Amino acid sequence: MTSYDGWADVYDSIYAYVREDIPFYVQEAVRSGGPVLEIGCGTGRVTLPIAQSGVDIVGLDNSDAMLERARGKAAFLESEHGSMDLRMGDMREFSLGRTFSLVIIPFRGFLALLSVEDQIRCLTTIRNHLGSDGRLIFNIFVPDPQMLVEDEDAAFHLRDVADPDTGRTSVVWQQTRVDTFNQVLSVRLIVDEIDETGIVGKRFYRDYQIRYAHRVEILHLLERCGFEIVDLYGDFDYSPFDEDSGEMVWVAKPRATAIRP
Repeated sequence: MTSYDGWADVYDSIYAYVREDIPFYVQEAVRSGGPVLEIGCGTGRVTLPIAQSGVDIVGLDNSDAMLERARGKAAFLESEHGSMDLRMGDMREFSLGRTFSLVIIPFRGFLALLSVEDQIRCLTTIRNHLGSDGRLIFNIFVPDPQMLVEDEDAAFHLRDVADPDTGRTSVVWQQTRVDTFNQVLSVRLIVDEIDETGIVGKRFYRDYQIRYAHRVEILHLLERCGFEIVDLYGDFDYSPFDEDSGEMVWVAKPRATAIRP
């Protein structure tokens, strides 16, 4: 059992609004020709659309409860769709016995690694699962300096979300504690489910931790782990990364080993 097992029953409703990255990852999957490995596939938010595009995909996650949700979605795949192979595994250390043309880590999943050592282990393992012409694509947010000085005890309104199945509205609040030494954010989401009269019928909490990372830090991590930077986008529309970007979308490939004379 992992800390994300408790998210399985609420993940799709809380994050139903996160859709802008899906066309990007589907397009990159189709462009790669497959097979694709998705790390941190969760309930299959990105995995299923890629399989529906006709590309074979392996989804890796360390939460059996999240994978069970994804398996339910996989049941709706049709014969003309790609395969959707779901595996339990640790993103820091796994061995699938095959290589992939594309490895993706959507929705800031890379930030679930809370130490540089774990990040290096993960990137090294990914490199061992990429073909010579393979690509690694992942996205993370750009750290906001204001985030680091906000009142840790104050919860702020994150957004209202509508459950895609029931249509019921939930009001989501966020409370964040910042460990600037280790660059770790301890986040609590407070979710109020609202009935048709505007009354809170249920309130629940979900916690998680992520380690934020800066652009130059990721640049050096990738190079240290044997990758060459192909592109860095500022959003999922392929716009160049600049000082106004809120997202870092990294594209990297294994660096060819230099042949000594």
